[in-house]
Amino acid sequence: QVQLVESGGGLVQAGGSLRLSCAASGSIFSINAMNWYRQAPGKQRELVAGITRGGRTNYADSVKGRFTISGDNAENTVYLLMNSLKPEDTGVYYCNTKIPSGLGFSQMYWGQGTQVTVSS
Repeated sequence: QVQLVESGGGLVQAGGSLRLSCAASGSIFSINAMNWYRQAPGKQRELVAGITRGGRTNYADSVKGRFTISGDNAENTVYLLMNSLKPEDTGVYYCNTKIPSGLGFSQMYWGQGTQVTVSS
């Protein structure tokens, strides 16, 4: 059982930056990786970036070189630094993690989402 709370979204002009935060609580010892997803209006939710507890990262091609995911294990927090923002980055950003629940199954956990709006 994990609770995820995102913060840091807002309105920014194209080319600007935002840093999102996701604080985890509960059974955090079970977390092996955390991810950021986003969902634009009328579009499917997509994976933006992920990070393991050991620090391995991955990014969607659309954000490579612009976004940086990082984690603070001591604070149970993951961050997404978004630079050079584009209007197409607009959407609701969600923090996510997957925790094994036994028998080969896993439980997905999501935060409430934080809105990011990038103006032209």
